[in-house]
Amino acid sequence: MRQLILNINDFQFIFSLKAEKAKGRFIRLLPAFGNAKLMTSMEAGSLLKCRFLTSTSFRPAAKSSSFPSLPPIFSFHFGVSSSSSSSSHSPITNSKPNYRVPKPKRDWIADWVSQNDDTVRTLPIYIGAASLLVVLFNRALYGIAPVADASSSQSRADLLTVALAVTNVLTGLVWLSIRPKSIATVDPQGVECKRVCSPLPDYAVTELLWVWESLSDVTRCRSLVIVYENVCVLQIGCAAEASSRKGEAVNVDADKLMRGTLYQGVIKSGAQSYLANLSLYPGKSELPFLPSNTQAVILQPLGDKGIAIIGGDTIRGFTTSDQAWITLIGEKLDSTLAKHARQLQLTSQDSI
Repeated sequence: MRQLILNINDFQFIFSLKAEKAKGRFIRLLPAFGNAKLMTSMEAGSLLKCRFLTSTSFRPAAKSSSFPSLPPIFSFHFGVSSSSSSSSHSPITNSKPNYRVPKPKRDWIADWVSQNDDTVRTLPIYIGAASLLVVLFNRALYGIAPVADASSSQSRADLLTVALAVTNVLTGLVWLSIRPKSIATVDPQGVECKRVCSPLPDYAVTELLWVWESLSDVTRCRSLVIVYENVCVLQIGCAAEASSRKGEAVNVDADKLMRGTLYQGVIKSGAQSYLANLSLYPGKSELPFLPSNTQAVILQPLGDKGIAIIGGDTIRGFTTSDQAWITLIGEKLDSTLAKHARQLQLTSQDSI
């Protein structure tokens, strides 16, 4: 144990240097006077180095030849390099940890099957045909009688093999005959239409137009009809062309629509109705104002006083997220239009 007493202006420090021959683990700095900080034991050779930087430089009181020379400046350093440190006492900076990012696994078999769909569908046919040929070749090569003998184990094995081969052939034929139908987007057959109820204030009209722009930009919506209080509040997008007036859209008969089964069913249930493939529903005749080739329709109730009819250009083109979003939009429209229900009722009476 060796002690070195240094005078630093008004501060006096006692440095206790305790070295172990094998490990040399601890260096402790014990302040005797002043507002010095106490540094606990620190392992020598660690990446965490400590140096305490004094505000003023000092000169040793007496330089003895028996003690090793000390650097003029001491500072505590925690992993950050200091410009005042000498080259022999340069700190060791902490390197950034090298994290391994998990890589997504790729299903090679599924990718190969999707890229070679025709080959996979015909593969059972080839396997079944090859199995039949192998059975016939085996019986011909080894001189087995062509007529199956129930007492022969070879004949029973061949019969089982032939049955499995025929099953493979039939499976391949079924796979070739049943193919998923590709869903294509169609162009609505009709005319562009934009009709807005005039008694509504500007902010309500702006909200209705915002609904249309949002639905047409984000979803497969190509037609939008909103009926509230027996009044067609909005008809926009592609509409069916009137037979009597070329180039004009078919008018929405709100009274007839509200007496139909589609409207009554939606209002009674109070929930959204999604007709994913409109051509399969007989209620399509109640929507003559939509284009004739409309593929899908969403019927969204607006409280118990109206309905929003959204026509799409793709079979099953509206996702679950689209349906949930349209439900929220319907609630907002009901809240807005309910404020002007009186004006809409007067409009309905005038039209009658």
